[in-house]
Amino acid sequence: MGELVLERDNRKADSGAGGLSRREAFVALGAGIAVVGAAGPAMAQAAAELSGAEIIARAHAAAGGADWAKPRTLIMTGKAVFFASGTQANHIVSPDYRMWRTYPTASAEAHAANGMVRIDAKRADGSLYYQIAFDGVDTYNEKGAIPGAAASKEWSENFGFGIIRFALNDGFSIDRLPDDEADGRPIYTVRVNDPGGGKTLFGITKDDFQVVWLGFATPKGWHERRYSHFYRNPGVSFTQPGRVRLFYDGVKQNEIWWTAYDLNQPIEPKLYRLG
Repeated sequence: MGELVLERDNRKADSGAGGLSRREAFVALGAGIAVVGAAGPAMAQAAAELSGAEIIARAHAAAGGADWAKPRTLIMTGKAVFFASGTQANHIVSPDYRMWRTYPTASAEAHAANGMVRIDAKRADGSLYYQIAFDGVDTYNEKGAIPGAAASKEWSENFGFGIIRFALNDGFSIDRLPDDEADGRPIYTVRVNDPGGGKTLFGITKDDFQVVWLGFATPKGWHERRYSHFYRNPGVSFTQPGRVRLFYDGVKQNEIWWTAYDLNQPIEPKLYRLG
């Protein structure tokens, strides 16, 4: 296997203890800390010295471990508000907002379409406001297939979060950036540098290692997302943010409330082909 580059001092990571791969070693470390939790000044000092990779490993563990890091499919339902012109006056409410997602088993480029995805947004009267889908090859909207260049632009403005699931894999590097706050919560800030050249910033809470902030550059401007109101289904370790807010150049563009999710349910590929 290749070598994972740690940000702390740019030294190459040693192989994991007990014959574990580097990824497995980081995941095991993250799981252990998630169970133990913070414990006084010594733990606080250790947290101050965490590398970017160690922070992400703990975020994986806190979000649900393997169930979260390697899901097969996800179906989500909720509601959304869109601010198409970036103003309150022209907002549009979608009381029926849905997403279907079939996840990729690998990803090396954060802001390119991967796996399969479909999003439907309906107005209060039941009419369709917005629809987009990707079947693994072609992109569609409510009018049919989207030409290649426009499709690439669309996905470069939408894909980004999922790369954190692969950030401990070979070919990635992770930088720990200055600590900060998100919605009043102290966070670690890390930058994931993917093999495709993309750079994605993540904010991870210091107290429970939830991913609460995301930032990356897009053709539309600087894009940020803020995640909150996390929940789990009974008996399921997979953690889902109930609220997601999306911003471009500091202005909120839409807000989503996810009220329910189904994990790893079968989804027919034809669902991702529109028109």
